[in-house]
Amino acid sequence: MTRIYIDADACPVKDEVYRVATRYGITVSVVSNRMIAIPDAPGIDRVIVEAGPDCADDWIAEQAGPQDVVITADIPLAARCVANGAEVLDPKGKLLDADSIGMALAVRNLMTDLRSAGVQTPGGAGFSKSDRSRFLSALDTLVVRMRKPRPRNLAAR
Repeated sequence: MTRIYIDADACPVKDEVYRVATRYGITVSVVSNRMIAIPDAPGIDRVIVEAGPDCADDWIAEQAGPQDVVITADIPLAARCVANGAEVLDPKGKLLDADSIGMALAVRNLMTDLRSAGVQTPGGAGFSKSDRSRFLSALDTLVVRMRKPRPRNLAAR
């Protein structure tokens, strides 16, 4: 059964996730290392992990697998989840999959190296209303696609 995992500490689209999950009856795990307010609704679970670097990421990566959706802006976490077969969306609605995660990791690592070398890099664009709308549409489309029955592989017989 599909579950949505939210890397919640800095996620700006939690309400949109709750809306889509409620519409389709999908369980949501809101994962953080501190108390975060969540709606008092069936199917929305709060998971609080130990405080520490990457504890929430480690928990999500261990849980998420095929037929699950992970919402995160954390590229290394996204790569781990994609490797486990999960679908990953960033908060701006970009699907991070096997075809795109390598480039996303390379760009992230390049920017990290440049900043470490003292180069001032441009900050990302702020989160906008259109980003929120694009995310909502992308999540809905992804869930609908995942719910469709997959054709059987007749060659496997």
